Amino acid sequence: MSGAASEFVVRTAAGAVRGGREAGVGVFRGIPYAEAPVGALRFAAPRAVREWDGVRAAVAYGPPPPQGGHFGMDALARDAVGDDWLTVNVWSPEPGPGAGLPVMVWIQGGAYVIGTSGLPEYDGGRLAREGGVVVVTFNYRVGLEGFGQFEGAPANRGLLDQVAALEWVRDNIRAFGGDPDRVTVFGQSAGGGSVAALLAMPRAAGLFGRAVAQSVQGTFFSPELAADIATACAAELRLRPTAADLSTVDPVRLSAAGDAVGAKMAQWADRWGRPAHRSIPFSPVVDGDTLPVTPWQALADGAGRDVELLVGHTRDEQRLFTALAGLLGEVTQEQAAAALDVFAPGEGGPRGYLDGFPAATPDELYELVQSDYLFRMPSLHLAEAQAAAGGRAHVYELTWPAPGMGGALGACHGLDVPLVFGNLDRGQPAMLIGEELSPEAEELSARMRAAWTAFATQGDPGWPAYDAEQRLVQLFDTRPTITAYPEETSRRIWLDHTIPVLPLNNGMVN
Repeated sequence: MSGAASEFVVRTAAGAVRGGREAGVGVFRGIPYAEAPVGALRFAAPRAVREWDGVRAAVAYGPPPPQGGHFGMDALARDAVGDDWLTVNVWSPEPGPGAGLPVMVWIQGGAYVIGTSGLPEYDGGRLAREGGVVVVTFNYRVGLEGFGQFEGAPANRGLLDQVAALEWVRDNIRAFGGDPDRVTVFGQSAGGGSVAALLAMPRAAGLFGRAVAQSVQGTFFSPELAADIATACAAELRLRPTAADLSTVDPVRLSAAGDAVGAKMAQWADRWGRPAHRSIPFSPVVDGDTLPVTPWQALADGAGRDVELLVGHTRDEQRLFTALAGLLGEVTQEQAAAALDVFAPGEGGPRGYLDGFPAATPDELYELVQSDYLFRMPSLHLAEAQAAAGGRAHVYELTWPAPGMGGALGACHGLDVPLVFGNLDRGQPAMLIGEELSPEAEELSARMRAAWTAFATQGDPGWPAYDAEQRLVQLFDTRPTITAYPEETSRRIWLDHTIPVLPLNNGMVN
């Protein structure tokens, strides 16, 4: 490391980069970790970035990969300049070799359809400065570019991008003050699902020693299901589902085709099953190679035994999506019954919810079963599989009812993101916190940041590991509490039902 007090120059394996200082932290943005996946490299596995001469400015985020249309993300990508989609960003309190700080590598969520590391809620400055860690964020391909299953392209390109980013960390992070032997990968929603997938991927073995999986998205597709959805996407463009055909399509149009299929997935519900009811067109594919088995099976078989795991979820995961659908407080008895029929596990699942929660309103049943299906039980099952195989897992639940938007969303999906990063007043998730920051929000955020960075530093977030007998879990609320896992009824309903790979639904059960 060299440079004036206001800037830092660091040499990576591919060349030198120049970053700056912000609030006492060295910051480097937009460093390519792989070649731009365009032209001849489109739909290919990531390729190592070519070396460059001189010093490359690393002061601006790289352009987002092509995005779906949710939350205006498609416009954000469309307005970006350049196609260096695969870039990393680094925040370091001591940007130079020899510091040996723990490293935390973030994987953002977005249902595998949207997501870019340049959003303000993912700024790693506060987490790095107050936690004494090096924070890394990065872009990976989403949608059809990253997870479409079609002829002539490797499966799970988005996951392969994540492996390539972790390899970049292994090979370069020491120069930024990090310790490549103390890497923690952490992510939320689809990012949490990605963390789970990485635990099961042989290509990711040894690239991290700790993992934090927040609100694990539990959808994993069979090759047949993923290919069927990709075929429908290609049909929107009147093309065959092949890399040769789709590589001629502008990325904006390709993302729009994915959006079009996602918007009308319900018409294929009899064929595609539960993902169609939730309009989830893309997920990691259990292809037997890149991802040999589901994360739950891999952990049960001992694949993550040597990786320390922190995993959890929010109490009211579904409420955000209920609000976005305009159904908050409006769910009918018929809609609740339909949700139970679709998402409750096994033949007796619906009755288990009705008997287990006899006082629940239709709104509560609708939220309970969908929260359990998509996030809560996948997260808990990950911990239970890890513990059963002799590994170590710590479990948490965020139960703090956020005051933003009149308090209507409670402890909903995504609330953990601003709390973990400490970015309580920026980005879309800040709306959940509220316009005026309360002392309790700051205190809760400080506790969560301290737990996450302590886990990254020494493997202990501050509460006992999870086991099948005591089922101890840390509740994050105004007053932190360690208790037996809550919602015991939900756990009992799902206990004997592993989270499956989702096949085509014609004649088969999920």
